[in-house]
This record gives sequence, structure tokens and C-alpha cells, in this order.
Amino acid sequence: VQLQASGGGLVQAGDSLKLSCAASGRPFSSSVLGWFRQIPGKEREFVAAIRWGSRNTYYADSVKGRFTISKDNAKNSVNLQMNSLKPEDTAVYYCAYNWHGSIWQALEYSYWGQGTQVTVSS
Repeated sequence: VQLQASGGGLVQAGDSLKLSCAASGRPFSSSVLGWFRQIPGKEREFVAAIRWGSRNTYYADSVKGRFTISKDNAKNSVNLQMNSLKPEDTAVYYCAYNWHGSIWQALEYSYWGQGTQVTVSS
């Protein structure tokens, strides 16, 4: 599985941004697509995830109520709508995929996209 992330950029605090991640093939119904983020010197942090078959969604407490993850079956892709962005959301965002259904831990994901930079200025 190859993942292609897009949509990062430079925005101001309070603005919105949408990230997209396209998979090279159709994900298995048991699989999970997730978003993580990382800043230099820190571990990769879970942001959000969605189960491909059930559409159940999961969020980190820090983004709950501001970010929404969704999937597009026709495009084999997932989107991350980010609203009310804060400077602390600044990071490189990665999409990731695992076929066995794990959610929270980066090490459970086998496939990763290339990362897209999100910068939120105050």
C-alpha cells in the first residue's frame, strides 16, 4: 500500500485546513487509516483514525471537537478537516495504514505517507 498525503500549508490561528491521504489500492474492511503528527525532537503523536469498514472514528483529546476525519470510498482516501487551528497544531502530519485494526500506537501501523507540513502562526 502506498499513501500520498497532501494539503498542508501555512495558516493563521483560528483558520481551517484540510489534509487528504490517497491509498494506492482499496483498503481492507478491517483496516484503519490514521493521522499522526510529529515535531522535531518528539515522538510521533496520534491525531485521528477511522476504521475503513465501519467508519468508526477516534481522536486525540487535543483535537477532539476541532478535527474531523472522514473517508471517501470512491477515491480510496481519507480526509482530515482541521478547524480552529492553534499554533500548537504545528507539525509534520503523516497518514498511516494498518490492516489489522489497531488504532492508537504508531508502531502498529505498517504503511506511512511522506508527511505534509502544517504551520499555524499566532
